[in-house]
Amino acid sequence: MRLPRFEFLKPVSLEESLGLLEKYGGKTRVLAGGTDLLVNMKYGVLRPETVISIKGIPDLCSILSGRDRQTIIGASVSLSELAGNSLIAGKFPAFQLAVRSVASKHIRNMASIGGNICLDTRCWYYNQSKLWRDARELCHRTGGKVCHAIKGSTRCHAINSSDTVPALIALDAKIEVMKKGQKRLIPAKEFYRDDGIRHTVLEPGEMVTSIQLPEGNGNSQSTFIKVSMRKGIDFATGSIAAALSVNGKGVSGVRLVVGSIASAPALLDKASQLIIESGLTEKSIEKAAEIARSEVGTLTNLFTTAGYKRHLTQVLVKRALSEIKEKIGRTKK
Repeated sequence: MRLPRFEFLKPVSLEESLGLLEKYGGKTRVLAGGTDLLVNMKYGVLRPETVISIKGIPDLCSILSGRDRQTIIGASVSLSELAGNSLIAGKFPAFQLAVRSVASKHIRNMASIGGNICLDTRCWYYNQSKLWRDARELCHRTGGKVCHAIKGSTRCHAINSSDTVPALIALDAKIEVMKKGQKRLIPAKEFYRDDGIRHTVLEPGEMVTSIQLPEGNGNSQSTFIKVSMRKGIDFATGSIAAALSVNGKGVSGVRLVVGSIASAPALLDKASQLIIESGLTEKSIEKAAEIARSEVGTLTNLFTTAGYKRHLTQVLVKRALSEIKEKIGRTKK
């Protein structure tokens, strides 16, 4: 498959990039690594008139320790650089686990963290060749009125398959986005919509410029678990990021975030609240896992049945909380 014709622009600064985004409008796509964008263009699911490359722009390629114990990661930093970074390993091990779970080393060498955050949602019926798509009735994403994944649905249910996003939400990260003359800092949990077509809150002319990760306290633990058919090749069937903090009275905070099961990562508030109220015991872990099964909401049948995804969510919650319980137990010895 060949790429469609497009105009390629390579600005040398962030300011120039934002100016080009404003000038060329909604028919423009930003390219950092291109591991997802170029594939979608070859399939014909994306046909931008202009592609703006931000790879190599100095302002977007650094990992810095900022004020207020914040770690700031530029949007064009490669996943391989994050996977091998000692600062990330020491402060955010669950995030680094998520980064290392993305695809293969060859893809991580090219892929950027900004691209993984903005990864397009995927659907078995949409992410195919044009010839394959033309053999079916138009779906919501191609201008039609049907959803092939969930019959009768009034909206698109394509899945958010980003591996790093659940970890960023669990760790209370913020995403910086900019357009010419304007900057916003958005909590990662508010950056995504449960909508297969417009799955982020990015507005025309905006782009992700950095990620800000707050350093947790010394009594916090986190983890990330991904389940996929083939390691290093496939998108996740389901994933979970968990972060838990304790104080002298017990569990003070919990975040459980499930990914790759819906159009937006699912923050499991009810299961998390149960752990805060009941503590981290084998009994409460079992109960939280049961609650999570029914908390995930509407699920697609992409690659697996909805029933399997509910079961997988239950298993992932139990595994993640049990792993954190073991980590806390080892630190007390």
